[in-house]
Amino acid sequence: MKTATKWDASEYLETEADIAAYLNAALENGDTAVIAAALGDIARAKGMT
Repeated sequence: MKTATKWDASEYLETEADIAAYLNAALENGDTAVIAAALGDIARAKGMT
């Protein structure tokens, strides 16, 4: 059986441009759960826990 590995977006948000594009995509989606998850990913990328 194959197992999936956990993918963490915060590991790929390296520049301010990456973060802005990621947040804009979440905001365009309009789903509050997606926006909240994106903000959490951004916080982790910035070293906030």
